[in-house]
Amino acid sequence: MVTIATKPFGQIEVDERQIIDFPEGIYGFEDIKQFVILDASEKSPFKWLQAYDEPDLAFVIIRPIDFMVQYELNVMPEDLEDIGAKSPDEVIVFAIVTIPEDPSRMTANLQGPVLINPKTRKGKQAISLSDKYSVRHYILEEIKKTQVKG
Repeated sequence: MVTIATKPFGQIEVDERQIIDFPEGIYGFEDIKQFVILDASEKSPFKWLQAYDEPDLAFVIIRPIDFMVQYELNVMPEDLEDIGAKSPDEVIVFAIVTIPEDPSRMTANLQGPVLINPKTRKGKQAISLSDKYSVRHYILEEIKKTQVKG
């Protein structure tokens, strides 16, 4: 176990196996190479992508499949290879969430998915090759579509 300082929870202990290496960092934060994923709460689909060495740097993230029925990962094969994956089935996909003053307008960046290979503990932010997804995809609107269809 290691102790880290976090933005959402202060000082906490995490298992060293929770540390994920991002050799290329996250867009805009290329110098930050290690992150941990922390649960926001037990029942929430949201998580925190917390920088290991930077307590003030944490992103709210969500898996696209948690709010969207038909999400398909479409990235360059090299993006998967960079983290030791042979197919999209081997990675966990997250989207970085932006929460404005009005939380009902929160968005997920589906154009820049965060890929994590749990086996290699490597991550990468990729660029989606699909034109179906935007940088600001409204999460609650997507959930409403799901509830209407369901």
